[in-house]
Amino acid sequence: MSKTLRVIVEFRRVGAYVKVSALDEDSLTEVSIVGDAKSPEAALRDTALRKLVRALERRGAAPSGVRG
Repeated sequence: MSKTLRVIVEFRRVGAYVKVSALDEDSLTEVSIVGDAKSPEAALRDTALRKLVRALERRGAAPSGVRG
């Protein structure tokens, strides 16, 4: 059975940049990225999610079928 990844994503604008944090609700693993505030929200979110999945894979906590 495949586990669903439950993630909270937060966007915080800081001047010309935006900090995007992604938190896995189950493992409490959090990662963040900083990008240009003019970048599309979806692109920033996807980058943060890929980074989170990589962090979970390194810890052996990534749900099966989810890859970064």
